[in-house]
Amino acid sequence: MKNEYLQVWSSTLRQRGIPLQPGLSDAEVSTIEEKYGFRFPPDLRTLLQHSLPAGQYFPNWRNGAEAELRERLSWPLEGLLFDVEHGVWQASWGPKPLVLAEAFAHIRRLVDSAPTLVPVYSHRYIPTKPHRSGNPVLSVVQTDIIYYGNDLADYFRNEFQVPQPEPITNVPRPVEFWTDIIDWNNQPLS
Repeated sequence: MKNEYLQVWSSTLRQRGIPLQPGLSDAEVSTIEEKYGFRFPPDLRTLLQHSLPAGQYFPNWRNGAEAELRERLSWPLEGLLFDVEHGVWQASWGPKPLVLAEAFAHIRRLVDSAPTLVPVYSHRYIPTKPHRSGNPVLSVVQTDIIYYGNDLADYFRNEFQVPQPEPITNVPRPVEFWTDIIDWNNQPLS
């Protein structure tokens, strides 16, 4: 991300009443990634090292309670398990086990092998893989998963009206496992 975008991004968030703290240091990023077992996508890392949003719905990566951050990281899985318990099953997940505990174990394995979703704001998440800038931002509520931004800059334009000096990615990058759910949600009802 270019420095001019970072300035516009932080200025716009401040105008929207979102407090910003000094950005995360390299040491803080390393500690967070080691503690929670993921790597920030490069563009999210750049933003968080420029300024750390501290509003109510942003994850508090610097001072947040570990239990709260782990809960936010597990929320996509918990939402899927809730829907599976209530009868949702996608063909792309394979044959549905007859026993709920086995269905849960199967979903856990699928999510464990999928890219981790890192909370950006509220129920908006960015996948960690591929480990490149430009991953889409997903809105995740159980199996109701949609693209909310083709990339991080597009997301901040959509959510907070941050002007985009950089070109918008026109098509969101597919994300292993999670795109299957999005595609399933977009199928016409029969």
